Amino acid sequence: MIVKMKFLSITGPKADIDRVVNEYLSKYEIHLENALSDLKTVEHLRPFMEINPYREWLIKANEYAELVKDPHFTTTKHITLEKALDVVNELDTKIGDIRTKRNELDAKRESLRASIQKIEPFLEFQYNIHAVLEFKFIKYRFGKIAHDYYTKLERYVYDDFDTVFYKCHTDEDYVWGVYFVPAAQASKIDAVYSSMHFERIYLPDDYAGTPKEAYDDLKADIDNYSKEIAKCNEEITRALTEHKELLLLAQAKLQALSTNFDVRKLAACTKESKQIFYILCGWMSEEDARSFQQDISEDENLYCIVEDDNNNIVNSPPTKLKNPKLFRPFEMFVRMYGLPAYNEIDPTIFVGLTYAFIFGAMFGDVGQGLLLLIGGFLLYRFKKLDLAAIISCAGFFSTVFGFLFGSLFGFEDVLEPIWLRPVNHMSTIPFIGNLNTVFIVAIAFGMFLIIVTMIFHIINGIKAKDAENTWFDTNGLAGLVFYGAIVAVIVLFMTGNTLPAGIVLVVMFVIPLILIALKEPLSKLVEKKTDFLPKEKGMFIVQTIFEMFEVLLSYFSNTLSFVRIGAFAVSHGAMMEVVLMLAGAENGGSPNWLVIILGNLIVCGMEGLIVGIQVLRLEYYEMFSRFYKGTGREFKPFSKKDKAA
Repeated sequence: MIVKMKFLSITGPKADIDRVVNEYLSKYEIHLENALSDLKTVEHLRPFMEINPYREWLIKANEYAELVKDPHFTTTKHITLEKALDVVNELDTKIGDIRTKRNELDAKRESLRASIQKIEPFLEFQYNIHAVLEFKFIKYRFGKIAHDYYTKLERYVYDDFDTVFYKCHTDEDYVWGVYFVPAAQASKIDAVYSSMHFERIYLPDDYAGTPKEAYDDLKADIDNYSKEIAKCNEEITRALTEHKELLLLAQAKLQALSTNFDVRKLAACTKESKQIFYILCGWMSEEDARSFQQDISEDENLYCIVEDDNNNIVNSPPTKLKNPKLFRPFEMFVRMYGLPAYNEIDPTIFVGLTYAFIFGAMFGDVGQGLLLLIGGFLLYRFKKLDLAAIISCAGFFSTVFGFLFGSLFGFEDVLEPIWLRPVNHMSTIPFIGNLNTVFIVAIAFGMFLIIVTMIFHIINGIKAKDAENTWFDTNGLAGLVFYGAIVAVIVLFMTGNTLPAGIVLVVMFVIPLILIALKEPLSKLVEKKTDFLPKEKGMFIVQTIFEMFEVLLSYFSNTLSFVRIGAFAVSHGAMMEVVLMLAGAENGGSPNWLVIILGNLIVCGMEGLIVGIQVLRLEYYEMFSRFYKGTGREFKPFSKKDKAA
């Protein structure tokens, strides 16, 4: 159900806005609108220009609270703004000093890591690096060269030049090493190596010994810095833990004040005489609006007007759903399609009933249904997942239909069916012959649902004062009469009753089709528009003929689409017969229980997923598309009820 809304305009002295927001508005759920764009009748409005003084403090509090967050933290204590600022400031000072020290240590550690990455490929170079770096007559070059070029270097260049290449390390792409050349020939030989794409690496000269010795020294220094950094982190965690309760209280206080202060973004200012007033406007539920008006009745500095003239309201009311707890999880499917507009029917209860019922009919099995029922309930109980609650409801109806079909984990010789067995039960249809009973029932049920959705469409059209959708649309009254007549004739024919007279059939079939075909000009005529006749009459006739063919085809295809309900009921029985056959239980022998358990789990998971998707498809394409647009906007209160300020 959609909660009824009231549009409120709240005003008072500009300097009093914080008191009003903290004392009154924070206790109610109000969806604020932009006052500058919504109040068309008020002149000389200006934006409320102020900088939020709590934002920087809140950013710091959020940062520290994130390090010690506790989803189960609850308290009834309160804290003043001054105390909250003192807590955040004290922690910021203490932790800031520790972070400065930690950042310095981290910078030194990163510098050592950069050095260790440079010398790591040269660990196999068993010479004193410091001594090599002091060579005067021999030049050295540390670096890497791709494998292909290294092969060419060995084959074509190496023997023709006065150079020695000491290979240290290889990986998938490169050969790492150092080459030596006489100082006098360095330029020429460097050019040759450059042509071979030798990438030079400059090693730092602030360590002694072999690369392995230098590597070990650097590793030890890095470990020492890591320990010091870990100590700094422990000090930060300890400081935050010691002040955890005060910190979370301060965060809650600053969050509330910051949220309340940001109300100014949607407020407007206007000047009366010499005094400046603020104006806030937004939507409240009727219940909250009444309570709010009673709450402020004796406040001389606060004025509230409940707007009843829709001409003064720019935006349509936001949508706030309020459904019984059992159906609340199904709001997830409604939101996936789109929230209902304020003047639309909320389809949540309809979806809850039809989705669970159709799922059960398509997946009727006592054992597997109980698995879904219990598993979904436990998952919802501990994880609060809406989808788990939906699965649990669907599992209940699966269990019910399992008793109706006499199926228990695929065994159909344990329970006697209360109704029928989907695979075997047949019925005789005139001119068609024998047909599976569940197919017939599925189509009949689909016809019933289509008629119900047409009625919903008519109600939505009446609410929106839309003549076309109410009277002449495919799903309007004309469509309802036409489709209802088809259903009535089919039922009379199949039950052997006499059909209505020809003149009655003409009235029931032809007239509604004519009204549907002429819905655009008739709608304009009802709305008293002068240009109700189409300008290009020939094109209008051709277009109408094709549209009517599409309408008739859609009635037929939409109805047949519900056959899938019966098809899946039959396929479930057939799939379980295959499982029992593989387990050797088909002929009453001793079954392989491992195969039966695995088969049931596979069928329950795979078919349950497929059926869930197929039922959702029926909801969206065969039912929602007939009456529901889902163009509403969500009710978003700036503050929750009873939120501490």
